[in-house]
Amino acid sequence: MSRATERPQAVEPRLHAVVYTLVACAAVVALVALISALHRPPASVGDVVTTATVVVMVALAAVIKTPVRIRSTTLATAWVETAIVVGLAVAPSPRVILATGLGVACGSVTRLPAIKTAFGIAKHTLVAGGAAAVIALMGHRWPPREPLSIVVLLAIVYLVAALLDDVLAIPVIALASGTPISRQFRNNLDLRIAGFGVRFVVAACILLILRADPRLLLAVPPLVLSLHLAYSARIRRRTEQQAWQRLARTTDALNVVDLGQVLTTAITQAAELFSADEVEIELGKGDRTVRGGTGGITYDGTAPEPSAVDGVVIPVALEGHDHADDLGVLRLRFAGAVRLSEREQYTLCTFASALCTSIRNAQAYAELARIAEEHAYAATHDALTGLSNRRHLLDEGTEQLTTRHAEGVTALVLIDLNHFKEVNDTLGHGAGDRVLMQVADRLRGAARPDDLVARLGGDEFAVLLRGLPAPAVAAHRADKLLAALHEPLDLDGMRISIEASGGIAVAPAGGGMPELLRRADVAMYQAKRAGQRISTYAPTRDTADLGRLTLGGELPRAVADHEFTVNFQPIVDLGSGEVIGAEALARWHHPTHGMIDPLRFLEAVERSGLLPAFAEAILDQALIAAGTWRDAGFDLPVSVNVSPRSLLDARFPGAVLARLRAHDLPPDRLMLELTETLTLSQLDVVDRVLSRLRDSGVRLALDDFGTGYSSLSLLSRIPVHELKIDRSFVTAMESAAESAAVIRSTLDLGRSLDLIVVAEGVESEPQRRALWELGCAAGQGHLFARPLPAGSLLAALQRGAGGRPGALAAPLHDAGAVIRLPGRRSGGRGRAATAASTADEPRRY
Repeated sequence: MSRATERPQAVEPRLHAVVYTLVACAAVVALVALISALHRPPASVGDVVTTATVVVMVALAAVIKTPVRIRSTTLATAWVETAIVVGLAVAPSPRVILATGLGVACGSVTRLPAIKTAFGIAKHTLVAGGAAAVIALMGHRWPPREPLSIVVLLAIVYLVAALLDDVLAIPVIALASGTPISRQFRNNLDLRIAGFGVRFVVAACILLILRADPRLLLAVPPLVLSLHLAYSARIRRRTEQQAWQRLARTTDALNVVDLGQVLTTAITQAAELFSADEVEIELGKGDRTVRGGTGGITYDGTAPEPSAVDGVVIPVALEGHDHADDLGVLRLRFAGAVRLSEREQYTLCTFASALCTSIRNAQAYAELARIAEEHAYAATHDALTGLSNRRHLLDEGTEQLTTRHAEGVTALVLIDLNHFKEVNDTLGHGAGDRVLMQVADRLRGAARPDDLVARLGGDEFAVLLRGLPAPAVAAHRADKLLAALHEPLDLDGMRISIEASGGIAVAPAGGGMPELLRRADVAMYQAKRAGQRISTYAPTRDTADLGRLTLGGELPRAVADHEFTVNFQPIVDLGSGEVIGAEALARWHHPTHGMIDPLRFLEAVERSGLLPAFAEAILDQALIAAGTWRDAGFDLPVSVNVSPRSLLDARFPGAVLARLRAHDLPPDRLMLELTETLTLSQLDVVDRVLSRLRDSGVRLALDDFGTGYSSLSLLSRIPVHELKIDRSFVTAMESAAESAAVIRSTLDLGRSLDLIVVAEGVESEPQRRALWELGCAAGQGHLFARPLPAGSLLAALQRGAGGRPGALAAPLHDAGAVIRLPGRRSGGRGRAATAASTADEPRRY
C-alpha cells in the first residue's frame, strides 16, 4: 500500500525532518542494494527484461491509485507493495529494491513536488528493503514450489510490507493533517485491512499463475484493474457515507441557542468536515468575524485582521434555502490548491444552509432573551430614574433579612420630597420628572456600593443599608443621604430647593421586609409632623392604624357629599376683649366615625388630587359664615389657611377672587394664612400668585412665625399684613426666657414693618395680660373660645361678655386707656381657611 501527495506548499519543519530521515534511511538501503547488484550483474537479456518489467509494474502501481483528500493534501491508496512482492518472486532482491525506487520515481516525478516525490521513493524503497530482509531471514527458497508454501510465506512477506507501509506513512499523514497518530491509524482501518487482503490474494494468484504458466501473466493486468476499480468505488462510498454522517452530526451540534456556541461548533466541525486548514465566518458586513480550525477559535472580533492561511479560499453565502436573508459568508481556507468534488460542494451548501438556520435561531433566541431581560429589569426597576422599584426592594430586603444575618445590621431609610406636587402642578410633569431624576442621581451618588437605592413611586425614595456595624450608624448614613439633597437643583435655569423628610428603621427581629418598610414609613411621617428632617422609628410613637388608611379611600365621597364642615375660633383684641376676626378650621363629619380630627385626613388630602375641590369647599363655607355675621351686624374678616401646594397653582388666585364675588364680599374680608416653607421662598410662581392676591385686596398672614427655616427671608420676599406667633412660644413664655425674647422680637419686628401681630394659644389671663403689656394687641385661644360652628359663634357674639355684644372677655383697662392696634380688625380685617385643625394642634387648615 502506498500514498502519493499533491501539496505544493512547503510542509511544517517537523514534517520536513521526518521526510529527510526517511530519505536518508532509504539512501542507505539503496546503496547496499546497489553494491549487491553490482556483485551479481544480469546474466542474460531475460534478467534485464525481468528487471525492466518490475520497474514498469511498480510505476503503473504508483499511478493506479484511489485518492482521498485531507485538507489541501490528497492521499491515495496504491498497489506498489503488491508489485514489490511479485517482483521479489521473479527477480533478485537488490534489483527489486532499486527497481522500486526507480519505478516510483517514474510514476511520481511529473505529478508531485520534489519533497513529496522524495518521500514516496524513500518510503517504498524502505518497504521493498524490509520485505527483502524478511525473505532473507526466512532462509527458504523464494519463491517456494508448493502452493501452500507460496501462500504461507507470501502472507508473511506481504504482512511485513503492509505494516511497514503504514508505520512509515501514518505519522507523516498525521503531521500533515494535524490529527493524532492513533486516530489516523484507526481511520478506515477496516477498508485498509480489506484492501491488504484483496491485494494479498492478487499477489498469491499472480505467483500461482507464474508457477503454472508464465504466459498467463497477460491476464493479470485486467484482473488487477477490475479489483482496483471495485475497491476504489467502495472507498468512495465509505468516504461519502462518513461525510454524510459527519454532516448529520454537525447539523445536530449546531442546534443550540447560544450564538457563540453555534459559531464555535461551525468552525471546528466545518474544518473537520471539509478538511480545511482554516474556517472563517463573517456575520453581516464585518459586524463580527470568527476564525479557527479543528483546534478551536483563533480569532473573534470586528476589527479586520488578515488570515494566517494564505492559499485557496472557497466562499459560500449564508442565506438559507429561501435566499431571503444575507447573514454573512462562510469561507473555507486551504494552504494549497484544492478543488472540491461535486459531493463536497453539495455538502458545503447543505452545511451553509443549516448554519444559516442555526444563526437565525440563535439571534432570535438572543433577541428574545434580551427582551426578557429588559422586561425582567423593567419589572424590578423604575423606568424614569433607573433605580430599583418597590418589588426589587422587597425581594432584596427579604433575601437580606432571611439569609445574611451574619453580614451586619440592616436598616431602611425612607425619603419623601416635601411639596413635590406643587412642582408638577405648576411647572408641569416634565419638570417634575427632571427633578426626580436629579434626586435619584444624588441619592445614588451618596449611597455606598452595597446600598440599594429605590424609588417606591411618586416622590418617595428608599435606601436599603446593608452590613452596618451597629444600628447607630444608620442615622449617620441617613443624614448624609438627606444632605445630598440640600443644594438647590438647576431646572431650566431656575434654582429650586428641595426639602425632604426621612424615616429610619432598623430591621426588626421578626416581621420581615414589609414590617421594616412600614416602620420606616411611620418614622418618616413622624419627621414630617415634628418639622424635622430625619426621624428614627420608635415603637412608643407608632400610632399607625388601618383606620387612617381606609379614610384615604373615602375622601372622594366625602368631598362629593359635603361631609367637610368648618368651625371658627375667634380672634380677640387682648385689651378690650372684643372679637376682631375668626379663623376657619376644617372638620370631617364622617357618617360612621363621627367628627374626625384634621390630623387624620389633612395629609391624605394634600397628597391626593382632591386639594382644589377640598379648598374650595372650605373657602365657600368660610365666606358664607362671614356674610352671615355681616348681615347680623358683625363685620368680621375670616382667615383661611392655605396649603403651599395651592400657591403653586397659577389658577388659585382666580378661584379665590371668583368665590369672593360669588358671596359679595370685599377682598379685604379674607385673610389667607401662609405656612413657612423653603419652597415658598424659592419658587417664582409663588411670588406671582401672592402678588396677584395682594394686589386684588386679599390680605396675607404668616402663620406659626418663628418655627420655620426662613422666617425673615420670607418677610423680605412675601408682602404680608400679619404675623402669627406660634402657640409654643406663648405656652413657654412664663417659664422660658428664650420664648419671651422671641415674642418680644416678633412684636418689635411687627411694629417696625407696620404689621399686625396675633398670638396663638392664649390659655390664661396671665398670658393675656403679659402679651398685652409687651404690646401684642390680638390673640386667640381657649381662654376666649374653642372652635365653634358659625351659628354658635354668632350667638356668642350676640350674647357678648358683661353685656357687651361682640366681646368675649372683660377689658384689661378702662375705656380711656384702650390701646388700639394700627388698622383695627373690628372694621373688617379677617382671615380664612382652606383646611384646618383646632387651635391647640400644631398644624391647621
